[in-house]
Amino acid sequence: MLYYILTGIIALLAGVALGFFIARKYMMDYLKKNPPINEQMIKMMMTQMGMKPSQKKVNQMMNAMNKQQGK
Repeated sequence: MLYYILTGIIALLAGVALGFFIARKYMMDYLKKNPPINEQMIKMMMTQMGMKPSQKKVNQMMNAMNKQQGK
């Protein structure tokens, strides 16, 4: 009886640990493929569109994106 309980607890702990590492690896790969947008990326994007990126415009775009994401 004790053997079954001990085996169940060990299996549960191993599953939690394995799930954590799999989720961590998945999030690292996702962020590597889809990095969050930062100010430098916005400046580059505005330059490519032919706009002159002032700091005020960059801040406005960052605030708009953060509001849209619910931050």
